[in-house]
Amino acid sequence: MRRAAGLTLVELLVGLTVGIFVASEAAAWIAASLREQRAALLEGRLMQDLRTAADMVVRDVRRAGYWAAATEGTWLPGTTAIVANPYGALAPLASASDAVAFAYSRDAVENDALDANEQFGFRLRGGAIQMQMGGGWQAITDVETLVVTGFQLTPDVQTVSLERLCPAACAASSATCPPRAEVRSLSVAIEGRAATDPSVVRSVRANVRVRNDAIVGACS
Repeated sequence: MRRAAGLTLVELLVGLTVGIFVASEAAAWIAASLREQRAALLEGRLMQDLRTAADMVVRDVRRAGYWAAATEGTWLPGTTAIVANPYGALAPLASASDAVAFAYSRDAVENDALDANEQFGFRLRGGAIQMQMGGGWQAITDVETLVVTGFQLTPDVQTVSLERLCPAACAASSATCPPRAEVRSLSVAIEGRAATDPSVVRSVRANVRVRNDAIVGACS
């Protein structure tokens, strides 16, 4: 009788071992690819959320000090004083902070008064950036997807003397003369991590120039 052809038990075990090894390597490669893809998606979502938050801060802070009756605060020859801009305050002005407060007019007809719905701000609370709106605070970032770990606003003020516009030289003892224009800007830095993966960390930076310069002092 002819001997039946086939695989021995040892050959079957060797083949099975090789197959398991190849399958495990393939599974590991697929798992690594999925992790990289997930990390890339998280990084993209994180950067998008951070940029959106920074854009909101920049866009709103840029409007700080808007006053429909700004001509009332303009110094003209023959005058010694100007009307103070009721929306001109901007904080911080001296040092870096994790919050900013400002105001701008929303009146259909300017009333030259700072109303509750004209006060705005941004701050970091509980891992989220919040915006002051209508007297209350509302989060503009979602802690379920983005945890903000750092929010810093660094002010920069450049002062321009307006003494040459005064009809007479300022007295040496004057604390308010000459009048000055304050050119204000803020550097915004936001850092955050993905809520589902603390290892995914990104940051963004932006600079905003406040369009409305502050005028301080007078010609006398």
